[in-house]
Amino acid sequence: MTPDHTFDAVATAVAAHQHLPGALMPILHAVQDALGHIPADAVPSIAKALNLSTAEVHGVVTYYHHFRSAPAGRQVVQICRAESCQSMGGEQLWAHACVRLGLHGDHPGTTPDGAVTLEPVYCLGLCASSPAMVVDAKLHARMNIQKFDRLVAQAGSAA
Repeated sequence: MTPDHTFDAVATAVAAHQHLPGALMPILHAVQDALGHIPADAVPSIAKALNLSTAEVHGVVTYYHHFRSAPAGRQVVQICRAESCQSMGGEQLWAHACVRLGLHGDHPGTTPDGAVTLEPVYCLGLCASSPAMVVDAKLHARMNIQKFDRLVAQAGSAA
């Protein structure tokens, strides 16, 4: 990705949404939709366009789990870590996913080969069918370790 590509994406997003009340969120969504993440060098341009400080924009980008500051892997897996999913095996599923993908921590990120990004999410609205996860924007309910392995393998072979 070139700096020109980033500049163009930010300029397009700002032009499309700058006039809206509360324009920051629509602009951040548009930039992430265009680039797959919000590059650090885009933050000053967005801040200047909205007459905000870079700290304010950076604070919003880092507060919301939805926004990425680095490119995602070719496959994005999100596992719900909210209470209902935790009580139905979500923590074991998360731990298995981290081990299976060789990632660690509460926000493990992307595998070194760029194949998979693992992210926590906090409620997918499938509490009655916990635990839940998303693989490349497709919801999956009543997850377990075997289903996780199968879905990640299928998505990897389709890529």
